Amino acid sequence: MASARTATASPRPQVVAHRGASGYRPEHTASAYLLAIAQGADVIEPDLVLTKDGALVARHENEIGGTTDVASRPEFAARRTARDIDGERVEGWFTEDFTLAELKTLRARERLPQLRPGSARHDGEDDVLTFAEVADLARRESARTGRTIGLCPEMKHPAHFRRLGLAFEPIMAAALKAEGLDAATAPVLVQCFEVGPLKTLSTLSKAPRVQLVSAEGGPADLPGARYADMVTAEGLKAIAVYAQAVGPEWRQVLKVDGAGALAGPKSLVADAHAAGLKVFPWTVRAENAFLPPGLRRGATPADHGDAASLLKALYAAGVDGVFCDFPDLAVAARGA
Repeated sequence: MASARTATASPRPQVVAHRGASGYRPEHTASAYLLAIAQGADVIEPDLVLTKDGALVARHENEIGGTTDVASRPEFAARRTARDIDGERVEGWFTEDFTLAELKTLRARERLPQLRPGSARHDGEDDVLTFAEVADLARRESARTGRTIGLCPEMKHPAHFRRLGLAFEPIMAAALKAEGLDAATAPVLVQCFEVGPLKTLSTLSKAPRVQLVSAEGGPADLPGARYADMVTAEGLKAIAVYAQAVGPEWRQVLKVDGAGALAGPKSLVADAHAAGLKVFPWTVRAENAFLPPGLRRGATPADHGDAASLLKALYAAGVDGVFCDFPDLAVAARGA
């Protein structure tokens, strides 16, 4: 995850375990991260949200009704509420209403049990991790395996937390320093879908940064801005001023024809490399529900399709790494 600028693809694209081996274990748990490393992942990804007392915890969203057992805990029933998160009305339980000590009493659950019943069988086995605990896990596994396990934390919804009086960027910067990751060469890449927080973090920490983008919409902190404009050749040059990488949706990297078949690369990887940015597309998942029609196999959304072909096409397009819920598949498709 070195931040050195390059105009060509990395010789060995990195496998980023998206929320751990989240196709096999409940996401953002020690079990998911350890399995990902055992399967050969180079990097583990913790999405980060903030608690009421300003702690960084690894959860996909600040709404935790779908990823923990909070809904079954009578002592927290009164905390169910509704919030506007980046323009969307969301109901449930939110990390900003809990202290870290309270969150530590909860147990993790599979977010997609209908698609991943095997993972759901591990509900209740793990607690909610802090960023410090994820970083410690990566250090211990690096020492045990003899290979560097990188971290790819994502700052989730900084604009929302800022409105609540919780400034994400200084907390993130302090955490990076505390974990020995405040260096341009540190095995870390800090992600965000918003622009301002990455620019602010660049003034607080030397850690490399990646601007996440999507096929639709735009940054929550820049009303009117569009991700589509950010991934043009000129837009990528603007990103390169404050970030070292771009994280597009995989559909922004590859063409899909009218029949749902892969049809070669778009220009994004070449344009990003020309701007000096690395490219880490998200997210390859094995289930039919997440694959284009031409790669689906079997009869149900939960059946696994031909994710290997998607992974190989991304590698052939010259990406520097790929986010995947099934690290073993990504390692096998890469060829080592």
